[in-house]
Amino acid sequence: MRMPTTHRRFRHRALLWAVAASLALTATSGAPAGADTPAPGLSQTLDQILGDTRLNGAQVGVVVSDAETGQTLYQRNGDGRLVPASSTKLLTSTAAMALLGPDYRFSTDVLADGSRHGSVFQGDVYLRGTGDPTMLAEDYDRLAATVAAAGIRRFTGRLVADDTRFDSSRLGASWAADDESAYYSSQISPLTVAPDTDYDAGTVLLSVAPGSAPGEAAAVKVTPSNDYVRIDNRATTVAAGGSRAITVDRMHGSNTIVVSGKIPVGSTPATSWTSVWEPTGYAAAVFADALAAHGVKVTRGTVLGKAVPQGATTLASHPSMPLKDLLTPFLKLSNNNHAEVLVKTIGYEVKGSGTWSAGLSAIADHLRTLGLDPAALRQMDGSGLSRMDVVSTEQFTGLLVAVRHQPWFQEWYDALPIACASDRMTGGTLRSRMCGTAAAGNLHGKTGSLTGVSGLSGYVTDADGRKLVFSFVSNNYVASSVKNIEDAVGAALAGYSVKGAQQPQGTARSDRPTTEAPTARDEQSGRTDLECSWTKPASC
Repeated sequence: MRMPTTHRRFRHRALLWAVAASLALTATSGAPAGADTPAPGLSQTLDQILGDTRLNGAQVGVVVSDAETGQTLYQRNGDGRLVPASSTKLLTSTAAMALLGPDYRFSTDVLADGSRHGSVFQGDVYLRGTGDPTMLAEDYDRLAATVAAAGIRRFTGRLVADDTRFDSSRLGASWAADDESAYYSSQISPLTVAPDTDYDAGTVLLSVAPGSAPGEAAAVKVTPSNDYVRIDNRATTVAAGGSRAITVDRMHGSNTIVVSGKIPVGSTPATSWTSVWEPTGYAAAVFADALAAHGVKVTRGTVLGKAVPQGATTLASHPSMPLKDLLTPFLKLSNNNHAEVLVKTIGYEVKGSGTWSAGLSAIADHLRTLGLDPAALRQMDGSGLSRMDVVSTEQFTGLLVAVRHQPWFQEWYDALPIACASDRMTGGTLRSRMCGTAAAGNLHGKTGSLTGVSGLSGYVTDADGRKLVFSFVSNNYVASSVKNIEDAVGAALAGYSVKGAQQPQGTARSDRPTTEAPTARDEQSGRTDLECSWTKPASC
């Protein structure tokens, strides 16, 4: 099966219309139909922006409300249910903070079942995962080092990987089959490995460098180093200045990764993040290598999917960062794997079952406590990859108003992407958007992107100092992108004054220059139908 061209350079064009910025400065009469508290001039401003021809024939929902009172200031199709894409993470992340708590931690443990005789442990060694999506190869190495430091040199039994905290369903409902190998569609397991501190769990990072002379094979490096994936290297080196085209395909149902194409002498390496098949085995393989490196031998090989027996002895443990810190890579980079792990963890902790259905049921129960009607929406996963998810913008704004009164709100709010905050772990998917406008450094929001789906929902302070909540979701447009329409709305809200105060507005910067090397997957084209953080190494 050919890997889809899912990792492409993202070329965001965040140019605001001068007319929209100008209209945002002037308070005039008029109110949208159905508004609870009409805002002078806001209807005309937003109607003008939403009149963009790229939205012709599309389904669009927009709601703007006062964050303090919850009163609606503007709405267009606010109760229409739309596919929300990654805006779904608003539901998942707030439920996780409420139901698991900001200080919730995952634990990855090494245990043994049997009896010890000097440096030999007669029995099996277990690696048990509870869902930590931030486990790196060095974390497994530290676990192995702790076992070795205890004086154990050999286990007479097997290495058993315990991933029984969750069920065996690895992919969400209606996830696209042609995204199977994409790192943003990685398989969900309570026992996994991330190759980097973006914590892209269940993936490997490939670096493809040219050889020293034309005709030589390209050099492929895998991070973390492991023998769980097999590289079929068909990529060749061509003369300096020659054409460059590298593709990376993982074969369906296997961990054979085919690297093909051409790369010129002297060029920078191409990189690709690729999901693995069965992350439990991946984690076990990395840990087995770590044990061997520390002089600990496991005699009888590896077994997957068996639970630790009662009475087993704990040899080493690794706690994750607390949930309040995990929110940063999760929300800033719109990490899908994190969302799904949290859903299954909620299911396990609240309902006693580490499944999507149990977790989503608990999330629905939580929404009721916030005054929302879960029967009026459909949530099929935690990340929004499923096109079966449908939520209205009215429900998103209701959620955004309700959670402001939660004790964990500030930590969650700070984890949302921030417009034009250049640091990647601050601005996230909004780091190059709305620059030069009143929304820069002001608007905190969650983006959403799939083919024909785009969204932006969050908080912004207007020119009068009033905090607003807003939600903008569009479906079934055929333009390459509608992100700059969302940006125009964000800038208009940030610059709006009911008093008619004039606030200076600039033009948002377009592509922020990046020094990062091009990705190995389909380097020629730029996708605007995915979250920009999913098109690594191209920068948002």
